[in-house]
Amino acid sequence: MNNLFYAKILLFGEYGIIDDSMGLSIPFNFYKGTLKFDPNKTTDAARPILAFLEDLRRRNATGEIPEKLDLDAFENDLTNGLYFDSSIPQGFGVGSSGALCAAIYDRYAVDKIVPESTSNKNKVLRLKKMFGAMESYFHGKSSGLDPLICYLNLPILIRSKEDVGTVDLPSQVATGKGAIFLLNTGQPGETQPMVNIFMEKMKQEGFRTMLKQQFKKYNDASIKAFLKGEFKSMLSHIKELSHIAFNHFSPMIPEKFHGTWEKGMESGLYYLKLCGSGGGGYMLGFTPDFEKAEPHLKDYQPEVVFRF
Repeated sequence: MNNLFYAKILLFGEYGIIDDSMGLSIPFNFYKGTLKFDPNKTTDAARPILAFLEDLRRRNATGEIPEKLDLDAFENDLTNGLYFDSSIPQGFGVGSSGALCAAIYDRYAVDKIVPESTSNKNKVLRLKKMFGAMESYFHGKSSGLDPLICYLNLPILIRSKEDVGTVDLPSQVATGKGAIFLLNTGQPGETQPMVNIFMEKMKQEGFRTMLKQQFKKYNDASIKAFLKGEFKSMLSHIKELSHIAFNHFSPMIPEKFHGTWEKGMESGLYYLKLCGSGGGGYMLGFTPDFEKAEPHLKDYQPEVVFRF
């Protein structure tokens, strides 16, 4: 029986983690995927994974893959009907490629680092590096964070590129008015074009300064407030982040969504931010009162992920 790998949500740190801001990602157990065998699915279901295998072979030969995978066993299984059975929507920023990478590492890693051993930070960094190398096939550049969350099924706090570890979340309040929620833009996003836009923006000195001085300040403060359970303070920082995202990351926000985004900032009923790379898929919302915010967002099927 192969293990289940769940989706993830990057609560804070989108794009900033590329430039050493803090990040916080949590498992999202609503969606999941697992490796399965079905001899009748040998061609269509295996084709995208076969292309991934070929890429792993090529980059393994050049030394770009830091941990050893049994690629011969992987190929043999693919010819015998291996496929990834997943409910995680693709292009929605909740870790579809991350879960696949985690599942393949779990099954084929030769010197596997087991999740139970990851109280050792060096092992977490080794996993993150390996997953970054694997997932770059899908996104051009990957921090490795998504597969790491999917593999460990634990919240992960990134303090810096070299300081990554598991963390405890504040307790949820089942009857709380406040909420963190997902909104469905109704269209998938593609990570690589969005990352390319970001990397182009990074060539501008003004954008780099904004990222270091404004984005990092409010992003990191949001994470610290959330982990301490200081939700009022968190919301005030999120308000600033929402403005920063709207002003500087607008290409990553679907155009039809701009009005909804602005409405939240103007009314204070809710604040929106990117969920992952943006461009479509899910967006994240934060509100002091979900029942008041919900009627304004009903077109996007709001789905609560955390109550406070």
